[in-house]
Formats: sequence, structure tokens, C-alpha cells
Amino acid sequence: MSWWRKLQEVIDEARKRTLGAVLDAFAAQKARGDEAAFSIALIALSAKMAKADGVVTDDEIAAFRSFFSYPDSEADKVRMIYSLAQQDVAGFESYITKVAKLYEDAPRVLEDVLDCLLYVASADGVEHPRERDLLESAAAAFGVSPAAYRRLRAVHLGLDSDDPYIILGVEPGLTMQALKTAYHALVRAHHPDALMARGVPASLVKIGEARMAAINAAYERALAEAR
Repeated sequence: MSWWRKLQEVIDEARKRTLGAVLDAFAAQKARGDEAAFSIALIALSAKMAKADGVVTDDEIAAFRSFFSYPDSEADKVRMIYSLAQQDVAGFESYITKVAKLYEDAPRVLEDVLDCLLYVASADGVEHPRERDLLESAAAAFGVSPAAYRRLRAVHLGLDSDDPYIILGVEPGLTMQALKTAYHALVRAHHPDALMARGVPASLVKIGEARMAAINAAYERALAEAR
């Protein structure tokens, strides 16, 4: 079954209950490796994020589509998930708790979700205070480390001028070999192939490419300082 057909089933079920209840059901089924589960969770959270500074607009949905590719024939389904998320009285914090439960044994996937939310928040070129608060709440609920959160922010908002070691998640003063070892561990974890192995849809592998660009930039700076 394609995940688009699964999406229609979710829409039908959510009309009977709520989208939040569907996410709870995914968690109960431990559907962590399910591409449909990841996609639906991401669409729902993105809708909640987009609404943080007002009403969800066509422009915000277009921004979502700029990194989450889907065929024109399925656009109505994505809009419906957006609408169902908006109609649910549960807030963003409730949804991130549900997604955290869904991927409680897959912390890397939660980083992938947070990365996508950062893309949505920064799509208009401005990180609104409310959006930043929600992102920080998501990072805390997902158990994402401060270093990993800084790394993800660097992808969308630029590498901080102070310390590339924060992006790499290591302490300054490492030997060249230790720095290389840490770097290669990050490459293995964040390469686009690794994302696909975790159930991230193929249409989202570009987030892995952007993340690797930030990691590479930080590594080059750290190497230059270590020489």
C-alpha cells in the first residue's frame, strides 16, 4: 500500500476522531519505521507551527511543499491534514508529546522531525519569537541535545560566529584524529542514506544534504583552528 493511500485512511479516521488520536494509534502500533507515520506527523506539526503566528495561509503551505514534495493529485490530502490539525483543539505542545511517544526509541528520527520544523519556521526568512519558543519546546520534548539543536539551527539560520565545536558536538582542544573521528560519526548519522534507512521519505533527503553542509562547514573551521 502506498503511503498516499494510507494518508486517505488517516483522513477518514481523523474525521471520526481527531488527528491527535490517530498519532496516538501510530504510537500504540509502534509504527516508527512507517513512512506514512513520519509524513503525517510532520504535516500535522508543520500545520501547528504555521499557525503559531496567525492563520495558516496558502503561502505557508507552499513553503512546506518546497521541501516536502508531493504530486498535484495528492495536494488536497495534504491540505486536509493541515485542516484537521488546525481544527483539533489540542495545541502544538500536545502534538509534540504524541510524536515524541511515537519515536521514543528512535531519537535520530526526532532530530529529523525537528529539522523539518526549523525549515517551516524559517521559510519566510524570519524566526518569530513564538515559533522559536515552540521549537525549543519540541527540542526539549524530543530529548535533542543543545549541541544537536544548535547544529540543526545552523542549517537554516547560519553557522554561529563563535564556535564550530558546538555544531560538531565536541569540546575544543581535541587532537586532529579525535576531531576526525567525531566528524565521521556525524557523517554516518546524518548522511541522506541514513535518513532514508530511518523511514524518512525520499522527498526529504535534502534536509540531510543541508545538514551535512553545516557539519562540513563547522569541521573545516575546526580543522583550520586545530592546525
